[in-house]
Amino acid sequence: MARSMSEQLQQDMECEGLLECIHGLKGLDKECFRVMVESDEPLTIDDVADGVDRERSTAYRSIQRLYESGFIQKEQINYEQGGYYHVYYPTDPAEIANDMQRMMNDWYAKMGQLIQEFEDTYELLADGSEPPELPDTRE
Repeated sequence: MARSMSEQLQQDMECEGLLECIHGLKGLDKECFRVMVESDEPLTIDDVADGVDRERSTAYRSIQRLYESGFIQKEQINYEQGGYYHVYYPTDPAEIANDMQRMMNDWYAKMGQLIQEFEDTYELLADGSEPPELPDTRE
């Protein structure tokens, strides 16, 4: 369930809370990410599943969320006899931080626009005027 911004600001948050707050990642996703960060080499899905003591399919879903969010990278390893498998490793923390900062800046700009629209609309209503037709800013 989505929490209000005021509720999020009142809670104690650690840096890993950004994974949930900005990207909507879950507790298991954070555990999988930590396992990969603590590893000296890229890991397979099975390695991550063992590291978080979960079924392979459960770990795979977390890995997919992390990959889609840009927190991890994927590399294909080919067998000599044919076939392949994938290994995963964390994205550079500076790159992740820059992406989160960019997202926050975009969000801040959008919220500023919505706050201005709110003020304009309700100021006109308080004066007894008809509010202007506002563009739909939802995506």
